[in-house]
Amino acid sequence: MNPADADLQALQRGDESALSRLIERWRRPLFAFAWRYVRNSADANELVAEVFVRLYRQSMRLSADTNLPAWLFTVLANLCRNHHRRERRSPLVHLEAPTGAEPGTDVVADSIAVDRPGPDRILEHDEALAALAAAIDRLPHELKVPLLLHHYERMDYATLGPILGCSARGVETRLYRARQYLRAELAGFLRETVGS
Repeated sequence: MNPADADLQALQRGDESALSRLIERWRRPLFAFAWRYVRNSADANELVAEVFVRLYRQSMRLSADTNLPAWLFTVLANLCRNHHRRERRSPLVHLEAPTGAEPGTDVVADSIAVDRPGPDRILEHDEALAALAAAIDRLPHELKVPLLLHHYERMDYATLGPILGCSARGVETRLYRARQYLRAELAGFLRETVGS
């Protein structure tokens, strides 16, 4: 049984400020996951906003012991999957941060930092990040979600289980399969890099 979330209970009692507290608490981790999944800030913000709209609309249907993090990330993961499907059918070019840039990083400050490696090392690093990001983007949804939540959001297997609808052992299996997939996808890139 999951502990009750006080803000969720307050929202269910009609306390409108509880939604603001929930948004404040969950906006950043949800955005980080969405951004890594869709790789676009505007789309990630829209998806996170939709999660909170759904939370507000469905709050009365949720039980008092709802595992709120699992509910939020499950809804967001499904929204991200649907968004990704729409993007594949009709891709748009987004004006976004360079590939591999994390949300909130300052590209200008990074470029003038002292003790930076040479341009060749920076290029290799950027190419490696781009190859990894592309390989993660090609992961099937059922492997992409646990990989992003475990490695970037630092969620443990027990937390991931309810989000993915499987046991901790199932999470471990999905993460193993995701790593195997990435290893196979990046094998050619790694051979090129090592060979040059």
